[in-house]
Amino acid sequence: MLLELRAENYAVIDHAVAGFGPGLNLLTGETGAGKSILIDALALLLGDKGSADVVRHGAEKAVVSCVFETTPGAESVLEANGIDVEGTEILLRREIAAGGKGRVFVNNQPATVSVLRQLAPELALVHAQGETLGSFDQAQQRGLLDRYAGIDGASTAVSTAFTAWHATREKLEEMQSAEQDRLRMADLWSFQRKEIAQAQIAGPDEDSQLETEKRVLANAEKLYAAAMGAHEFLYESENSAESALRAALKQVEELARYDDKFAEAVQQLTAARAVVEDVSSTTRDYAEGINASPERLGEIEDRLALLDKLKRKYAEHPRQSGSAETAGALAEVIAYGEEVAQKLGEIENRDAILAGLRKLLAEDEAAYVKAATELTMQRTAAAKKLEKLAEAQINYLAMKVQFQIEVNAQKEHSYWTAHGWDSVTCRIATNAGEPLKPLDEIASGGEMSRVMLALKVSVEEGAASKSRKKMPLPRTLVFDEIDIGIGGRAAEAVGQKLRALAKGQQVICITHLPQIAAFAEQHFLIEKAEKDGRTRTSVRQMSESERTQEIARMLSGAKLTETSLKHAEQMMKAASAVDRASPR
Repeated sequence: MLLELRAENYAVIDHAVAGFGPGLNLLTGETGAGKSILIDALALLLGDKGSADVVRHGAEKAVVSCVFETTPGAESVLEANGIDVEGTEILLRREIAAGGKGRVFVNNQPATVSVLRQLAPELALVHAQGETLGSFDQAQQRGLLDRYAGIDGASTAVSTAFTAWHATREKLEEMQSAEQDRLRMADLWSFQRKEIAQAQIAGPDEDSQLETEKRVLANAEKLYAAAMGAHEFLYESENSAESALRAALKQVEELARYDDKFAEAVQQLTAARAVVEDVSSTTRDYAEGINASPERLGEIEDRLALLDKLKRKYAEHPRQSGSAETAGALAEVIAYGEEVAQKLGEIENRDAILAGLRKLLAEDEAAYVKAATELTMQRTAAAKKLEKLAEAQINYLAMKVQFQIEVNAQKEHSYWTAHGWDSVTCRIATNAGEPLKPLDEIASGGEMSRVMLALKVSVEEGAASKSRKKMPLPRTLVFDEIDIGIGGRAAEAVGQKLRALAKGQQVICITHLPQIAAFAEQHFLIEKAEKDGRTRTSVRQMSESERTQEIARMLSGAKLTETSLKHAEQMMKAASAVDRASPR
């Protein structure tokens, strides 16, 4: 529901605020007062194209804003666009500068006109004067039919079947597309797997171990001399560390015989002597094990060259042996070999996988066809009933038409959606002998608004008559000058229909006819006055007494008479006594 609409420096409006309520909100005023300007401002907030022409002369910018009650669909749009949901209301604001540039804010957060257009179907539907019903597209026509028929359960079944079918089809197409690429890559992967396998890599640290062995072989003489020299100083020479420790140990043992405090020192020297003997043996064995073989050195260098080649080809971070960060590169080569082996395995099993997906897709298609066919049958049956109701309602509004709702099942895959495969088109012939045409080809703006009014009243009355859980109510409906070309009984009938429609949702309407104005639940007066040499338009909600005077003015003109006032009172009493829009 639209709670408030504000406009500042917009066209001839200096500053105007209208607070709307539930039910039927009617706007009246003298011709040229600016009634349609407010509707244009609302349309701007719902994503219509802006222009610098709307900026009031002398102002830097025009600002329009409104507050709507939020809906689940609107909240989903906000979340999808990264806009915070604040409480139970949605604040829209749009600024248009005199230079033509504009800004959009949703809940005081910067947004785009595209976001406003996404929100519009969830908040309000505006039927402005002179526009076509192009905005009333097939999706909205289908939605009205579904609401009337109460087929939300069937629609859910179709949606579930569509989701399953679409997911399976995408998976199959992706695999088939990927499979073609994989088949082209199979020879390369086979070569890569063979090359890595033939290398027989001992482990992720083989290159590090070989580097160590290479350094030993390349410095064999130096290492042998160092190892034997260490052995000589530690054990073999007359002045070796072991000899000195043995002599010192004897002296300390003698001290310990007389003084216990040297007992620990004896243990420490004994341990030190054992360490020296161990290190001495290690260095001797190391020296004896050194094999200064040029052949082995050549083998290691060849092996490291092979490993470096593999790392350059298959490692994500190809670090050569001998570098400070070689660790991990060989592990990446091993992992790549395992990856290509897995891909080759999948290619070998592709026939079985594809066959399984094709079977599943056929099952999903059959499930969707069954659900969509059932949905088409329900829509077709409901369309026959709704078109009769709608035709009667339209003709009740001073028109003589033929009305038809056409449900076409478009069974090609390209037309499959979560809402089924049906195209729903409302067709009408406004003159006898003329062919039925789509609604958007109707020429008269007043006729279009009355058709929409009658159609929506038919849907709401039909939905209310069924003993079932009602579907969510549609958004705010706005009609600009719905009374063009009618009067008398037809005008009263339009007022009744508006009042009936407003029982289930908010309706905002501009009218010039007192017969319609009498049905208002909230009545707003649009006035234009000159002040300080400038024309200003204002809007205010009227009291009951003010409403009587306004309806009397609409009856008799600028000069009020006792007769027109009494007539206005009678019209308002009669309107308030109306229990529903019209007989079904």
